[in-house]
Amino acid sequence: MSKSVSSLRRKKAAGAETVVPQHEAAVESERRRGRGAQSNASGRYEAEARVAFDDGWQSIEDLPPFKTTVGADSARKVITRNDSPDIGFDRSINPYRGCEHGCVYCFARPTHAYLGLSPGLDFESKLFAKHDAPALLEKELAHPDYQPKMIAIGTNTDPYQPIERDLKIMRGILEVLDRVSHPVGIVTKSALVVRDLDILERMAKRNLVKVGLSVTTLDSKLARAMEPRASTPTRRLEALKRLAEAGVPAKVMVSPIIPALNDAEMERILDSAAHIGVKEASYILLRLPLEVRDLFREWLLANYPDKYRHVFTMIRDVRGGKDYDSQWGVRMKGTGPMAWMIGRRFEIACGKLGLNKKPARLTTEHFVRPQNGGGQLSLF
Repeated sequence: MSKSVSSLRRKKAAGAETVVPQHEAAVESERRRGRGAQSNASGRYEAEARVAFDDGWQSIEDLPPFKTTVGADSARKVITRNDSPDIGFDRSINPYRGCEHGCVYCFARPTHAYLGLSPGLDFESKLFAKHDAPALLEKELAHPDYQPKMIAIGTNTDPYQPIERDLKIMRGILEVLDRVSHPVGIVTKSALVVRDLDILERMAKRNLVKVGLSVTTLDSKLARAMEPRASTPTRRLEALKRLAEAGVPAKVMVSPIIPALNDAEMERILDSAAHIGVKEASYILLRLPLEVRDLFREWLLANYPDKYRHVFTMIRDVRGGKDYDSQWGVRMKGTGPMAWMIGRRFEIACGKLGLNKKPARLTTEHFVRPQNGGGQLSLF
């Protein structure tokens, strides 16, 4: 059974805050076991939003659990461009749409609405893979007008999420980049990245790669609830250690920092990473764009109800009184005394641990343009 969007959402006169009643929107726990989101409300572009509810006939008990499905993404190009002034790259690749890691705070969740799917449970169970990404990449790199510059991978969805273990699309992309000596920066939450250590080590010797692993918390219970299918904190630290030992520039990313939930762990995470050989670190404050706000609110009420008010009070303190501020230059770090204090704590800790003294610099000097890149052969 279902209810329409009008009965599920209401607007407050001041601030136009969307409220989704938890008892109506939440999906039964057994159906979403091992998932991050609590609900699966329709995307913002849909004319109607429907959720399951028990009408008294117990028919909801017959609904199947959410299982991971993988569809094909038929994009004709694989390199995405951006001109955001507060991001240190202008091009990126995302081998997958959606992410099975299920991180409840993931700022990429709203992109599933463009597919007519929910940013909630659909985002982490209905995935799409760019199977021909390596071939498309080689074709784009072969174009006469292409100018090499670092490509970022993992900035939207994780390239090393569980389905990569079988599909190996990310490995295929790395093989292309290694072959043409093109620089790449990788971001992940998965220890699966060390599977490709053979390629990464070769590329590192030519200053072509750097890898960042996000370590949000050292608390295994919090990590399992917040990032249910990502690698455990211990395994992420082990992956960072192996990368550092292999000579691959490795960065620990303490992100997102969630005030009153995991911000107290910042120094411990940085200390743990520094003592295994990591030389660089960064952090980003929690971002709650569009549907992510309500999904995070539902999760917080379900898992840490006693911290709900405190967490959102602190979030608004660093966002100018709002749940989120998308303004360039402040969206990553926030504003106000609390945001300033988090920034100073990070700088002091990095200074004491010797982090960020000499950031890795990637080069394009070795780039060799692919010949034909799968396109039509020249007659001359």
